[in-house]
Amino acid sequence: MTTQAALPLEGLPETASGPSAAPQPVRAAAVGAPKGVARKGVLTALRPDPHRGDARYPIAWLHICAPYGAIPTATSKCACGRDRSAVGPGRVLALVDDHAAHRDACPLRAPQEGRAAA
Repeated sequence: MTTQAALPLEGLPETASGPSAAPQPVRAAAVGAPKGVARKGVLTALRPDPHRGDARYPIAWLHICAPYGAIPTATSKCACGRDRSAVGPGRVLALVDDHAAHRDACPLRAPQEGRAAA
């Protein structure tokens, strides 16, 4: 058996022969921020909301909860004041149909007079 020579360790820096001074931080102003920082950061706060709506908003909500192996439930709510709920598979399906029919009959969704002529 032959013995291999120990290889020098890689990645370790050479040991310095004398003392050296640590780098000193640059002193900045103790009060305030650098000039121009506020102009760069506040522009978004001064501008109007970039998410502009398209004049659509929710009027009616249908919430169905049907966990696996449990009894399904549903809730139908509308901004006109309609609030109905159902428990059980058959009643939930009936509420879904009723909710769809209410979309056509809701006074908030029905076209106003003269609007259809345009």
